[in-house]
Amino acid sequence: MASFNDTIIDQYREKNGDLGGHWAGKTVLLLHAPGRKTGKVTVNPLVAAPDGDTYIVCGSAGGAPSEPVWVANLEALDEPVTIELGADTLKADHRVVRPGRDDDWERLYGVWRAYWPDAAGYETKTDREFPVAVITVR
Repeated sequence: MASFNDTIIDQYREKNGDLGGHWAGKTVLLLHAPGRKTGKVTVNPLVAAPDGDTYIVCGSAGGAPSEPVWVANLEALDEPVTIELGADTLKADHRVVRPGRDDDWERLYGVWRAYWPDAAGYETKTDREFPVAVITVR
């Protein structure tokens, strides 16, 4: 049986990124990132809030107590990632931004939070503050 993410990825590709339903009107991208330990590339569908020439994605994991693995994988990666944005497959630079470490976290998280209506609910499920990643298409 396919996982939730696998189902979303299949639908994303079938519809060139136009998922509709809960995601109607929102940008979603597929992030391809190699594992920092295994090197195996995984694909994660992520709500991507546009911010000028970049996209902000969030390591909320739906409010889970632990952040998603893709965040640490990006932090360990010094090279560009591959993303799928609609029907296009592109190279992108990335930067993980953490609360308490990076001065622009509050603004960037605020952009994502304002863009994705489920964010407020995620915050009620955990005490952690969510890292975000800035994705810049090359």
